[in-house]
Amino acid sequence: VQLQASGGGLVQAGGSLRLSCAASGRALSSYTMAWFRQALGKEREFVGGITGGTYTYYSASVKGRFTISRDNAKNTVYLQMNSLKPEDTAVYYCAASRIVTRSASDFGSWGQGTLVTVSS
Repeated sequence: VQLQASGGGLVQAGGSLRLSCAASGRALSSYTMAWFRQALGKEREFVGGITGGTYTYYSASVKGRFTISRDNAKNTVYLQMNSLKPEDTAVYYCAASRIVTRSASDFGSWGQGTLVTVSS
């Protein structure tokens, strides 16, 4: 499956952004989809995921602020980010896996990344 992430940009602290991840090649409904992020000089970290059955799970750092959803008819997954903080600044990647997992190594397909910058 090919993934295309979009929606990043510059936002002030406390603001919101919605990222999109559009898929082509295969239906997303059979995949667990996740968002990861990588800040400058740091390792890639898990943000949140959604199973084919729409169960969602998040990292502690974003739980309650970020929401993942999927629209299978549009073959697209979304990451709604609210109450953004400067420490959320990173390149955000979407990824697809055949299993329910938080480990980046279990995701075989990745989008190209979209930059989110949160100013203080």
